[in-house]
Amino acid sequence: MAALPVYRWRLAPDGYATYRQLRAMGLRPGGQHVAAELQRPRRRRGPLIAYLYRIDAAKPVRPMTPARWAALARANAAQRICPNCRRDVGYRIPRSLGTCTPCHDSPTRAA
Repeated sequence: MAALPVYRWRLAPDGYATYRQLRAMGLRPGGQHVAAELQRPRRRRGPLIAYLYRIDAAKPVRPMTPARWAALARANAAQRICPNCRRDVGYRIPRSLGTCTPCHDSPTRAA
């Protein structure tokens, strides 16, 4: 297996993009392998690495189907229901709280 080309941070040639940059352009890697990598030095832990993909080989993002939209809506709705009071609180309940804010702040809540 051949080694990947390595570029320093902000010095990658044109025609390459990270996954997030591809998504911002409405593209996806489309099955291609990583074409190169960026390395940014860090003081303590090893280098920060970002993988690059070729823009010319990227494919358009697949559109959301009605079934995918429905599944996403169900998943978001499930995260809005408080497990304690069983109400839809209208916002996504953080995992750190585990319950809605009124239940979490209640002085009679179970410890």
